[in-house]
Amino acid sequence: MSQHAQKPIIIAGPCSAETEDQVMRTAAEIAGHSAVTAFRSGVWKPRSRPGNFEGAGDSALQWLQKVKKVYGLPTAVEVATPQHVEKALEAGVEYLWIGARTTSNPFSVQELTKALKGLEVKIMVKNPVNPDLSLWIGAIERIMKVTSAKVMAIHRGFYPYEQTPYRNIPKWEIPIELKTRMPEISIICDPSHISGNRALVPEVAQYALDLNFDGLMIETHINPEHALSDANQQLTPENLIKLLNNLQFRDQNINGNVQNALESFRNQIDSIDSQILELLAQRMETTRKIGAFKRERNVAAFQLKRWKNIIRSRMETGYSLGLSKDFVRKMLQSLHKESIRIQSEIMKQQKDKEN
Repeated sequence: MSQHAQKPIIIAGPCSAETEDQVMRTAAEIAGHSAVTAFRSGVWKPRSRPGNFEGAGDSALQWLQKVKKVYGLPTAVEVATPQHVEKALEAGVEYLWIGARTTSNPFSVQELTKALKGLEVKIMVKNPVNPDLSLWIGAIERIMKVTSAKVMAIHRGFYPYEQTPYRNIPKWEIPIELKTRMPEISIICDPSHISGNRALVPEVAQYALDLNFDGLMIETHINPEHALSDANQQLTPENLIKLLNNLQFRDQNINGNVQNALESFRNQIDSIDSQILELLAQRMETTRKIGAFKRERNVAAFQLKRWKNIIRSRMETGYSLGLSKDFVRKMLQSLHKESIRIQSEIMKQQKDKEN
């Protein structure tokens, strides 16, 4: 593991505390690795459907107390109600995290603030289920308003509407925008919930670190195949340690020569971006002319055959230039949406004149 300007936060442990033996054996295996910051485990598990394992409840807090006493690891649990907060604090838990379902409900977050007021523990807020940055920021702000404790964010991906390799699509641009708006907030990545598949966890974890995330929360189970929740995404302690040893932590301290080289590349990007914007402006001006032409001849703004030809030809060209098909498709969809808006507006202006 390479050196990092600031030691990253690494929180590891099982999705759920199932038995004392399972908790203690998992903790014993990971406690010796110097990178591990805290031991996590779900005590109260919010499940989508009744009948699934919902955690061992209050008794599991005693097991976490034992982990802290025997192995010296701080502990982390999810809290969804003020009662959870009170019981976790009584058990000496140092990290509290608010889950995606709770973050999605401002009423639930506001209720939690009553129990979090004035606390000095570390509080972590997972992103909401859907990609709503304002909702995520709102939950963080509600908590920061009532406590001077360290508040962090956890990126665990977003529920996908389309088929993807991941359980939750990362949408990395959203946590990046969160960091841009709230630079004082540490952001931890949860590669387990993004991946949904233990084979993908190392790839997602490294990508997060390459984006300068401040740490990782990784689900780790002594016997993942028999886990009572999220069995597919949990690593064995052995594989966790291999992962931690292989991760590359990027140094954020840039020396003068490196900074100068980066500035040169960034200047090139700035120049290219300016040219792209100029070309887009020209494209939209041509779109306005097309809109006026169609209006005069009473032609519909949207032409399906033309749109299909654009998609086919541009995607072939983009792919031949080394661009991903998904990127080209999204770019074209955005351009086409704006073109239709412009042409429709031109036609509406004519209709308004006639009326």
